Amino acid sequence: METTTEYGAAPELTTEQPARHPHPTAKARALAYLMFDRPDLEKAEHFLNDFGLQTVSRDEDSLLLRGTGGSHFCYVVRKASKARFVGFGLQVGSREELDALQKLPGAAQVEPSSLPGGGYVVRLTDPSGFRVDALWGQVPAASLPHRLALPFNSVDATVRVNETQRPPGHAPEVVRLGHVVLELADYQKTCAWYTQHFGFIPSDVQVLPDGSPAVAFMRLDLGGEPADHHTLALAQGFVAKYSHSAYELVDADAVGMGQRVLRDSGWTHAWGIGRHILGSQIFDYWQDPWGDKHEHYCDGDLFTADVPTGIHAVSRAAMAQWGPTMPRSFTKPKLTAVSLAGLVRNLRRSPDLTLAKLKTLARIFA
Repeated sequence: METTTEYGAAPELTTEQPARHPHPTAKARALAYLMFDRPDLEKAEHFLNDFGLQTVSRDEDSLLLRGTGGSHFCYVVRKASKARFVGFGLQVGSREELDALQKLPGAAQVEPSSLPGGGYVVRLTDPSGFRVDALWGQVPAASLPHRLALPFNSVDATVRVNETQRPPGHAPEVVRLGHVVLELADYQKTCAWYTQHFGFIPSDVQVLPDGSPAVAFMRLDLGGEPADHHTLALAQGFVAKYSHSAYELVDADAVGMGQRVLRDSGWTHAWGIGRHILGSQIFDYWQDPWGDKHEHYCDGDLFTADVPTGIHAVSRAAMAQWGPTMPRSFTKPKLTAVSLAGLVRNLRRSPDLTLAKLKTLARIFA
């Protein structure tokens, strides 16, 4: 595996994954949507509208929301007795790829999608139990208007004279769903599944002192077309769970205005504003009514497929170039009877999880 680092000597990666696969089953082209179960659709809609997503439809059983980009929807909420993250949809490039994916163990047969835009879908389950919909043939949606990025006067370029700077004082316009981050007990198997079957490329990997991966930021393989630094990120944890999802805004003023609007509306802040190191996004994180984190961001890195993987030591300080250091509450696990039972079960069966690794992760993040 090729390694590069901008932050001193690259640590050695001592495990097989993350690594790009030479002949993946399919190549994901985009992150299409996320799926959540929620007991209260009205409460979910209230937060997501304040966050900047626009309601497409809502009935007694489901809620669909979108950004301003050319996608019919990017967020699916189903009415359920218990709040949980279900999974996500990935667009692929051809019907042939859908046919290949339906041959994987546990995959459903290709069927027409019942969601807006149509197309065809294959429902899969990854090794950590998350649902993954492979989608092809969806009819594109018309983009919605959003404001342009504000002109910025710098010491080297004056672009605004006799004009003031007044960003709109309302919820920011989410343009699109950018990425999702998952925590895993079965790190190696799950990471290999996404690189083998959807062609994800590890952009950067953060490793523990023993060389085992802690976080992999993975991008789409779009060849010579630039792709987001990461569309999917996988982190070593003790149970499978949703970490956060991220939504692109037009500029830093939109991120700042989003913080003001969400704070004034009484929602819970999680972390920010700052700029990430890996991916470079200006970020701000908020919790929805069930404690699940949602990120506003702008100005992310774009890589083509030929950029090699970077290897870096993991630490809380390594998560941001500036802004507040990632708070310990951001990664502190919720210890419930269910999560503790999962911890014991995964320690017994998962080759990626040991007491020594848990102690290291706790020392770094908890």
